[in-house]
Amino acid sequence: MTDITADPALDEWRTYDEFAAGIDTYRLPNTGLAGTAFTLTLDDGGSLALRFDEESAHWDGLGASGRDPYDAVRVRDDVVFVNLPLTSREREALTIVFCTSTRRATVVRSRIAAEAVEGTPQVGQDFWAATIDGGEATGEVPGPSRNLIGKRNVYRYSPHHLYEHVYVSSQRYAWQCLEGVQRGHGDMDLSTVWKFADGLYLFCFREFRIAVASVWLHDLGYQLMTTGIFLGLNGDGESEHSRAGGHIYPLGAVAYPDVQPV
Repeated sequence: MTDITADPALDEWRTYDEFAAGIDTYRLPNTGLAGTAFTLTLDDGGSLALRFDEESAHWDGLGASGRDPYDAVRVRDDVVFVNLPLTSREREALTIVFCTSTRRATVVRSRIAAEAVEGTPQVGQDFWAATIDGGEATGEVPGPSRNLIGKRNVYRYSPHHLYEHVYVSSQRYAWQCLEGVQRGHGDMDLSTVWKFADGLYLFCFREFRIAVASVWLHDLGYQLMTTGIFLGLNGDGESEHSRAGGHIYPLGAVAYPDVQPV
């Protein structure tokens, strides 16, 4: 007898480090920020000062300070995605997106909780809109957006990583793996979407089944590319940072006829 209520994929659920291996193959190239320094004023009145050399970022803010490695990608001529996989603070990452022309920025802090709690993603995230000190900020303030609700995209990160996303609401998205070690797996997880600028969306998710979260910057208006990072616990239970990125292939969108999802 076959138990049709069982999900065989659950017995083969991949760890974070297994599915993340090679997921940065099609990522946009890195850029250096040596000599760059600025201070961000956060929307809660706090600040975050950053100073970059060839390999490290000196940072001070959010109640702490440190010197850590960084990874930066110039997504557009005036927009940079930079991640600090913190070594000075265990199980944390800081991700900053900033625009030199508008002086707007966003800051995301990802942190792995000490213990897993049933029904709550173990990796949590905090979000701030910010401005770059030293000049007047222009343009729209980055913030939560519902613009992706109903959209359905495919993401190709490598020859062996192909995923589909469906953006269900302002709090949830559904995914399935079409090609790769997670082929046949899928879920619906917590997500956050912020509009950063025209065609640029910050997309973050926090998984339930395994301890992993990510930060992505989707460019849906210029070159259909996405740049991202992961923070999570690997198969040995140790915290691990990974880079990610690739091509976006829009499949279409639906509009809810009567009521709008939350």
